[in-house]
Amino acid sequence: MGLQAVVRLIYPPQCVACGETVASDFGLCGPCWRDTGFITGTVCDLCGLPLPGEGEAAICDDCLMIGRPWQQGRAVFLYKETGRKLVLGLKHADRIDLARPAGDWLHRAVKPMLQPGMIVAPVPLHWWRLFTRRYNQSALMSGRLAKLAGLAHCPDLLQRIRPTGTQEGRNREARFGNLSGAIRVHIGRADRVKGAHVLLVDDVMTSGATLTACTEACLAAGAAHVSVCVLARVAKDA
Repeated sequence: MGLQAVVRLIYPPQCVACGETVASDFGLCGPCWRDTGFITGTVCDLCGLPLPGEGEAAICDDCLMIGRPWQQGRAVFLYKETGRKLVLGLKHADRIDLARPAGDWLHRAVKPMLQPGMIVAPVPLHWWRLFTRRYNQSALMSGRLAKLAGLAHCPDLLQRIRPTGTQEGRNREARFGNLSGAIRVHIGRADRVKGAHVLLVDDVMTSGATLTACTEACLAAGAAHVSVCVLARVAKDA
């Protein structure tokens, strides 16, 4: 018996959400998979929110009302139940092991909108938040996604130039106001943005204020197109 087989016998693969034994590494058990709320079927082509009916992607009421500056968007699952638990684990509980399956799920979700030559970039943290957390969860996911898609990854494409605090508890208007002027393209990456199609990666989308600020920064720096993807989408009934 090889060393790897011995290790798997002693430490069998566990569900990344609950710890139950599963068939392969970085997977979910059946109950957790069902409770994660993976988004399938018809979705909003701008934010990935699931929509009723069957057929091609449409546009949800929120995106019609707000008007998104990006070209397309997708989300992996809804921000509730096990999905919420996974996001919080990755974001606040040092569960960096979750970045690998999250990147895999993101890759599967964005396949319909991937294009050759895209640049994959994460939503940035302010330097102080990065110092205290020690990692940017969005950068870990975007790195995995870029690797699977065979695309260039630029983890420092964007900078958050001032602390913006938490968005929790803010209404939509306050969320957008809080991000106004807070994000810019890194001066050393300006040449990479010009004429490029940027794929932005974040953990959660609620109002879309953060992704809007990032998209507008890319477009202002000369990006031809911007698309977005998130691990979790907050729905009104989530």
